[in-house]
Amino acid sequence: MADRNSAPGDGEPERDGHVRALARGLQVLKVINRGGSVTMMQISRGAGIPYPTAVRIVDTLIAEGMVEREPARKRYRPTALVRALASGYREADDLVAAARPIIVELTRRFLWPVSISTRVGGMMMVQDSTHQLTTLTFHNYAPGFTLPLSECASGKVWLAFADPDDLETVKAGLAHGDGPAERMARLLLAGDNFLQRIRARGYATQARNAYTATPGKTSSLAAPLFRRGKVAGAMSLIFFSAAMSMREAEARYAAALLDAANRLSTELDSLPGG
Repeated sequence: MADRNSAPGDGEPERDGHVRALARGLQVLKVINRGGSVTMMQISRGAGIPYPTAVRIVDTLIAEGMVEREPARKRYRPTALVRALASGYREADDLVAAARPIIVELTRRFLWPVSISTRVGGMMMVQDSTHQLTTLTFHNYAPGFTLPLSECASGKVWLAFADPDDLETVKAGLAHGDGPAERMARLLLAGDNFLQRIRARGYATQARNAYTATPGKTSSLAAPLFRRGKVAGAMSLIFFSAAMSMREAEARYAAALLDAANRLSTELDSLPGG
C-alpha cells in the first residue's frame, strides 16, 4: 500500500510538506558545488544519504547537465550550468567591485587569504576571495562556494548583526532542517548570549573550519559589512589552524580586519542604489 504522503510515481514520501527527493538532490548539488571535485563516497557522506541513493541522484544530475564525471577518474564536479542558475543574481556585484582592492591589500599585508561572502538562505556564499594570490592556502575557493551559517565565522557575524526580520526568516528556515549544521544553528540561537558576545567585540571566530575543502585545517576571523545600516555580508581572514592559536590570530589581525571592513562599509554607503 502506498504511503499516503507520497506523490504519485515519485517513490519518495513528503516530510512536513517538503519533497524528500528534491531536498536530497539539492543537498547533493550543494556538496558537489562546495567541493568542486568530489568522490561518490564524499558526496554520500557530505549529503548524509546512502551511497546507492547518491549514485542515483548524481546520475540524474549528470543527465540534466548539472554535473559531470571527470575524465579518467571517479570524481564529480559541477558544470557551468550550475553557475547559470544564479545568472539573475546581481546584488553582490557592486560589493565585490568595491571590496576587491581592500581584500587584495589585506592579503599583501598579511599573506593570508581574505574572502567576501553574503548570505544565501541558510548558507554564506563566497563572492570573491584572494586565495589565488597567496601560497598560504590549501584550496582556491571560487565564487559560489557555500558554508553553513552556524559553522563559519562569516555566518556567525552575519547572525549577530542581522536585521531582526532577516534573523527570524533564517530561524524559520532552520526549523525545517535536521542536519548537524541546522542543529548547531538552533542551539546557538536558542538564547542571545552567543550573539551578544560577537556584537560586543565586533567580529566572530571559527576554529578549525569543518565545512571547507580541507576540514579542520583552517580557522578564520570575520567582520561584518554594512550598507546603509544593514548587514550586507562579511569579510573573513583565513589562516592555517596549525600556524597559530585563535587568541594569537585575534591579537595580530582583528583590528586590521575591522578597519578594512569599516572602510568597505563606508564605501558601500556612498554607492548608488539600495
